[in-house]
Amino acid sequence: MARLVTPSNDYQESYLQALVEFHEERRHLELGLATLRDRTTFARYIAALRAEEHLKASDHSGHVAQTNLWWVEDEHFVGRIALRHTLNAGLRSVGGHVGYEIRPTCRHQGHATAMLAAALPVAGSLGIDPALITCDVANTISRRVIEANGGRYAGRDADELHFWVPTS
Repeated sequence: MARLVTPSNDYQESYLQALVEFHEERRHLELGLATLRDRTTFARYIAALRAEEHLKASDHSGHVAQTNLWWVEDEHFVGRIALRHTLNAGLRSVGGHVGYEIRPTCRHQGHATAMLAAALPVAGSLGIDPALITCDVANTISRRVIEANGGRYAGRDADELHFWVPTS
């Protein structure tokens, strides 16, 4: 049974296998496979993901605090979801409160819909209600995931569709 978990060193091998899949799509190339194979480096990466929950608006990086969660099934990494605690100008246009992705070999199996459903109460517990979720105009699969979770179309900004999704 799939479930949300906090990113953990326990999933290193499965995460790296997923990263190979993303690299084949030319995504997440900034995450080096060779360096993340080292247990100490991977542990630092996990610590950095967890630290993103405590970013302050005053850090001037342009980033906002976010909770990172992983979707795992039978101890295998399937996908990830990021819950951004607040919105800045950029996120109001592209990105919104929630960003998610499923590893290529696990797509089209209902994982994204289930992962978003499981994460929405977590977003609500962070004081996010409703959550803004955006997707590319051409991404009909993501649009279906958002709408299956109660997303209501709220307009368009350039090539991004905007939806408000209740979290409670």
